Amino acid sequence: MAIINQANKELQLKIVYYGPGKGGKTTNLEQVHSNLGSVQEKGKLISLATSADRTLFFDFLPIEAMAIKGFKTKFQLYTVPGQVIYNTTRQLVLRGVDGLIFVADSQYEKMAENVESFQNLEENLRALKLDLAEIPYILQYNKRDLPTAAPVDYMEFLLNNREVRVPSFTSVASKCEGVFESLNMITRMLLNKNINEGSRKTA
Repeated sequence: MAIINQANKELQLKIVYYGPGKGGKTTNLEQVHSNLGSVQEKGKLISLATSADRTLFFDFLPIEAMAIKGFKTKFQLYTVPGQVIYNTTRQLVLRGVDGLIFVADSQYEKMAENVESFQNLEENLRALKLDLAEIPYILQYNKRDLPTAAPVDYMEFLLNNREVRVPSFTSVASKCEGVFESLNMITRMLLNKNINEGSRKTA
């Protein structure tokens, strides 16, 4: 849920990167943070890692964006831990989510994990009284450079086979390929949603 800070004239939107363990969520945030120009303000990238998982809690990164009706828009980017044992942490990170980037691992042997992680996302949203159909989200098919990468059509069938299909992107996050394309799309979707909702409220 978007947070409006009247004092600072700031609209805060939360984007969560979700997906199976070691699929590329943390790599996405690291690439975004390191490649943002100095013109854009960026907060400190906080990474809490353990020996068992690349991200124990979350990575936090605010990005200043265009203004909506006099309010600066700040995006907060989070990742969730990939391993199931940290499911409570996943739910905590999902609280107040505005948009999602589901990062799937393209390797054939990871398909079951991709599907399980997507189902887990829906379950955790339901536990928070949220509906995925009402939250802007996109799919990112990562690790496309690996020889064991499954065809995109196959991944679309597994993860994007719904009545309303969402935007999907191929990526090699380790080389920053597809990272900003994915981020730009979800931010545009969120901005459009908030502009439209603001228009309906003032109509």
